[in-house]
Amino acid sequence: MEQNLLLTYLLFAPIVGSVLVLFFNKEQVKLVRWFGLIVSLIAFVISLIIYFMFDQANPQFQFVNKFLWISSINVSYHIGVDGISLLLVLLTTFLTPLTLLSTWKAIEKNVKMFTFSMLFLEAGMIGVFISLDIFLFYIFWEAMLIPMCFIIGIWGGERRIYASIKFFIYTMVGSLLMLVAIIWLAVYASNMTGSFTTNLLDLYKVGASIPNQIQGWMFGAFFLSFAIKIPLFPLHTWLPDAHVEAPTAGSVILAGVLLKMGTYGIVRYCLPLFPQSAVEFAPVISVLAVIGIIYGALVSMVQTDMKKLVAYSSVSHLGFVVLGTFAMTVESVQGAVIQMVNHGLSTGALFLLVGVVYERTHRRDIAYYGGIAKIVPFYSFALLFASLSSVGLPGLNGFVGEFLILLGSFKSQVLNNWWFTIFAATGVIFAAVYLLWMYQRVAFGVVKNHELADHLSDLNTREMIVLAPIFVLIVWIGIYPSTFLKLTEASTQLILQQVSTYTVNLLK
Repeated sequence: MEQNLLLTYLLFAPIVGSVLVLFFNKEQVKLVRWFGLIVSLIAFVISLIIYFMFDQANPQFQFVNKFLWISSINVSYHIGVDGISLLLVLLTTFLTPLTLLSTWKAIEKNVKMFTFSMLFLEAGMIGVFISLDIFLFYIFWEAMLIPMCFIIGIWGGERRIYASIKFFIYTMVGSLLMLVAIIWLAVYASNMTGSFTTNLLDLYKVGASIPNQIQGWMFGAFFLSFAIKIPLFPLHTWLPDAHVEAPTAGSVILAGVLLKMGTYGIVRYCLPLFPQSAVEFAPVISVLAVIGIIYGALVSMVQTDMKKLVAYSSVSHLGFVVLGTFAMTVESVQGAVIQMVNHGLSTGALFLLVGVVYERTHRRDIAYYGGIAKIVPFYSFALLFASLSSVGLPGLNGFVGEFLILLGSFKSQVLNNWWFTIFAATGVIFAAVYLLWMYQRVAFGVVKNHELADHLSDLNTREMIVLAPIFVLIVWIGIYPSTFLKLTEASTQLILQQVSTYTVNLLK
């Protein structure tokens, strides 16, 4: 393989695979499942090759591939990865085959179209992370919206239509604002440089010189779109509905990767393109992040539905990521990036485990369960392990990200207030309360429903194969995080240098 074409191969593997799926007969369900799994594994292998060939000491974009696409407006097919985007590409290609494998028994209706949607969604997510042309980025950003809506709306629960439409409307509103800002930014760049460009690297050179008032509006449009996707309080109300109604595979991908597109967008676009506005609005946004941390945790405590509890926990956990990003220290931003991965692993595992019992009993209400540790010991251990990971137990992945975010926020000159760290730290305590309380009511005590012994069976081999790689990474990141922190360190420092170059005066 030619190095500069590796990313193109990675992007087109799921696209070609999704198109080929359409030529299968509807009745060839088993063949369709295996084909989708193999295509997603091919994408994962290509991403691993990119990882091993990636120069971690080089902060610049690598594996760059560029050619003119729409000559009339100077739009290029321009892709590349740095340490941050590569880590999220690996997360995407890692989770996709696991989610496809998890649906072997859960999805029985129209398997062909489901596999098509999942592969097309994977291509859209990869495209978002590797785009270096802002117009191309927007196309992928919108493209992944369509298969996700179908996944929720066709294979979801009773209120699936309502949830998918709500998800679509929320995301579309933010996306249209971002489109206006993209056009505005490109036109402004053409006025300054004499040529219309959507090249992200060229726009980096222009963005910081935009007058503060105009930059504020552009920043606001970009940030609002990303904040809806994260989702940041108070723009989070679409998330519980989407999670609860989505099938298990949809929830895993939604929590594991799609929400990270918002936080990635802030790191890749908001900070380096609009540094003055990013610093100016950082305290206000950080207040919203801290409110989200506490609010998401408190609302999780009162949930009676296991899936809804995990969904609201995402609001809390991603509040940490936003806080770390806008603290703008090396520790906090690296913590935010690694926490994106941690959340994808731990929350993805929790959704998979909720899906396991739902497939068997068709019940998710906590009160229905109780004492299941006696009936399904392996499942109960897996649920405890995933819960402790999400809580942030030292030795597991969640601790690394949260510690770095809190440390970096405490040292932050941009926030310059240790109250942010104190209030955010309470989210760790609340997380232990709602997750361990849920676990106690589900796993321990007396068996409330004796029919559980008939309906519940322990993890089978396929389910163990799905969970095992996630658990290995949870321990790996917890014990030896430098494997992943080294990957993002140089890129993180470069982004913060881009910001600090233009914000020294604002911090005085």
